[in-house]
Amino acid sequence: MGGAVVDDGPPGVKAPDGGWGWAVLAGGFVITGFSYAFPKAISVFFKELIQEFDVGYSDTAWISSILLAMLYGTGPVCSVLVNRFGCRPVMMVGGLFASLGMILSSFATSIIHIYICTGVITGLGLALNFQPSLIMLNRYFSEKRPLANGLAAAGSPVALCCLSPLGQFLQYKYGWRGGFLILGGILLNCCACGALMRPLLPPKKLEECPPTAAEEKKPLPKKKLLDFSVFKERGFLIYTIAASIMVLGLFVPPVFVVSYAKGLGYEDTTSALLLTILGFVDMFARPVSGLIAGLKWVRPRSVYLFSFAMIFNGITDIIGSQAKDYTGLVVFCIFFGMSYGMVGALQFEVLMTIVGTERFSSALGLVLLMEAIAVLLGPPGAGRLLDATHQYMHVFLLAGCEVTLSAIVIALGNFICLRGRKEDPEAKMEMAVTAAEKEGLNCGVEGEEDHEDVEELVEKEKGKYSALITGEEVMMKDKEQTNKQIEHFRLKKKKT
Repeated sequence: MGGAVVDDGPPGVKAPDGGWGWAVLAGGFVITGFSYAFPKAISVFFKELIQEFDVGYSDTAWISSILLAMLYGTGPVCSVLVNRFGCRPVMMVGGLFASLGMILSSFATSIIHIYICTGVITGLGLALNFQPSLIMLNRYFSEKRPLANGLAAAGSPVALCCLSPLGQFLQYKYGWRGGFLILGGILLNCCACGALMRPLLPPKKLEECPPTAAEEKKPLPKKKLLDFSVFKERGFLIYTIAASIMVLGLFVPPVFVVSYAKGLGYEDTTSALLLTILGFVDMFARPVSGLIAGLKWVRPRSVYLFSFAMIFNGITDIIGSQAKDYTGLVVFCIFFGMSYGMVGALQFEVLMTIVGTERFSSALGLVLLMEAIAVLLGPPGAGRLLDATHQYMHVFLLAGCEVTLSAIVIALGNFICLRGRKEDPEAKMEMAVTAAEKEGLNCGVEGEEDHEDVEELVEKEKGKYSALITGEEVMMKDKEQTNKQIEHFRLKKKKT
């Protein structure tokens, strides 16, 4: 498969930072929108499903929970498939699964049927699209990667603003069955986005150079389907712990803010407007955050910018818990949208910086698996707290404390981890475009702490390509010398 070329990481391929990468970015924008917005947009059908199957709201809420659990929890499975078959074929199959699940759900006769079809099948299909799209974005962008991540992440609020009204229209016009069927057709666009993920190829000059005899005999190293070596890096461990704590509280306010407003006595339409405000601010906050993260003096410190975004989000939750009227909730949604957008734009950029291109697919899958546990515990735990106290203030306070704690963990952990470095990695982080350079920037990796060690790794990478050219020149000289010897032997034979 063509996708296997990029996933094997062919040597000498530099991220183009443009060109076809913009098409890859467009595909990632759509996929991110479907992945994050679809579990929320599907909730507009819950009222009809409750009447159709005579179930409670908590029963229908499991549809969105299962969708999110599949999106996060199948991360290692997606990593294995991507490393085995490549991004493009995995995304094409994922698009078919996403569409098939919604189409089968339109014929459902029980809520369990919808759990399986919409939750499991469609959720798996979205997961098979989301993770490879991030991997391909990482392949095509290096210097402009923070901006690319921010633009791709903006797909989430844009899709939410589009899919929710569309779902309401389809429900009114065709009922929930017709709406599910049409949404299934719309999800086929995931296949089109997957087709955009064209693999990067090695330079033609390197392809034409014949391998030397030593390289022909040397067996190629077997590619790991899931690289667990990322757990040996303290930077990755700190990120995983902090991200898991963050997810416990990050998604709670958007789930409860509408109910918060209704609890203060405001109408349904007025309360629902809060999510629109939040999404509108989030839509612009993500690309702006990506642009700021790409600045020359900011990018080497992106992990601290990420921790600032989390502190900003946590403090916003804590202050927002004291809102007593609609104006206070509007102000909360504006600041929450800003901080939420910053976190969304930076979370995967920081992970890419920590683990590098080669191991990003495995690292992403393992992180998503850890976050899946927190996603399943966070909102239900907040719901139980609400049932016990009957006050939204405590729910928002808990969410704010959890997100703030995660910010402290990642900022303090990275400060301690990087404090013993002999050299400030600022300049290197900016120019880390090769696998060797990125490996040298991971804190806690033995033997790669010094400037000279990183340079040696870079020189080794360069030496691979110069060796090919040198080997070809030696072969040509040997051939020329052999021809001269044969000609000399023929002349000597004629004389005798």
